[in-house]
Amino acid sequence: MNDPGGLAIAGLAAVAGGAVNALAGGGTLITFPVLTALGLPALAANITNTVALCPGYVGGALAQRRDLRGQSARLLMLLPAVAAGGALGAWLLLTSSERSFRQAVPFLLLLATLLLALQERVRALLARPHAAAADRAALAAALAGPAAIYGGYFGAGLGVVLLAVLGLCLLDTLTRLNALKQVLSLAINGTAALVLVFSGKVDWTVMPVMAVGALLGGVLGGRLASRVSATALRRVIVVLGLGVSAAYLLG
Repeated sequence: MNDPGGLAIAGLAAVAGGAVNALAGGGTLITFPVLTALGLPALAANITNTVALCPGYVGGALAQRRDLRGQSARLLMLLPAVAAGGALGAWLLLTSSERSFRQAVPFLLLLATLLLALQERVRALLARPHAAAADRAALAAALAGPAAIYGGYFGAGLGVVLLAVLGLCLLDTLTRLNALKQVLSLAINGTAALVLVFSGKVDWTVMPVMAVGALLGGVLGGRLASRVSATALRRVIVVLGLGVSAAYLLG
């Protein structure tokens, strides 16, 4: 992909995707369709997207570092599980053929969109306010592992899944859980990227442009996380996700 116009579009999509990931999750619902629309095969688009969006999670985590204070014990419990899951998901992705992955894309997008739409209801229904803190942390690690496998494989809606897991298992403010989500998402995407970067399927022309855009978007979204209505943003992304899912199903 050497077209300057296409690179500019991909960069702007990465800014939006990085910001959305920091705010509410679902940024891949923006960036992945843009890459495929610009001509990348679905599998290469997903792999390039995973590698390119990593800096966005760095920006989001740095922007919310104050909200990470006092959460080191949680991180020590959760990071090994999600890092292993991200690597496993990336390995599963590399074992998929272009055709099988392309056939799975609309259903993966639809799953991510539905998770985004039902996030608050899931958290409300499954909350366990009387569980001990240690039990909550262990449950969070057990649930975050499979979520990380999904994140390493596709990643759309990963932030939504992680926030639902954290909200289910841990008692804390949404802002602090969102900061924890940023670090976990970075670990998942980072380990997945380490596996995928040597696959030979990364588009090295568009990836650096998107990486810079994702970093800027992640910083912006992290700073706005406590000011912007995540609910309103979630609704916009759900509508977008449903439209994109339908387009892939009918395409």
